[in-house]
Amino acid sequence: MYAVIKTGGQQFRVEQGTTLKVEKLEVEPGKTIIFEEVLMVADGDNVQIGIPFIPKATVEARIISQGKGKKIHILKFRRRKHSMKQQGHRQLFTEIEIVKIKA
Repeated sequence: MYAVIKTGGQQFRVEQGTTLKVEKLEVEPGKTIIFEEVLMVADGDNVQIGIPFIPKATVEARIISQGKGKKIHILKFRRRKHSMKQQGHRQLFTEIEIVKIKA
């Protein structure tokens, strides 16, 4: 059984027991969170597709940790203009583990 959920402007295909990193959620590690924006649930041949979400379908997840991703370097360089701009960014994330999928 798997589901497709929406969180942080992105969509994720999740199964029970999988861990993934999503955009930062304001929840403490060890707590649980319920995702109610479920786009699709599939259980074998039985597939439910929401318009846009499935009513009464939820995905329960446990927060494992909070953190920062790898640093990315941004370089804007304009040739022959004597102009260069450097910048770095580290995206905040929340690592979650999927506990239960209710259709």
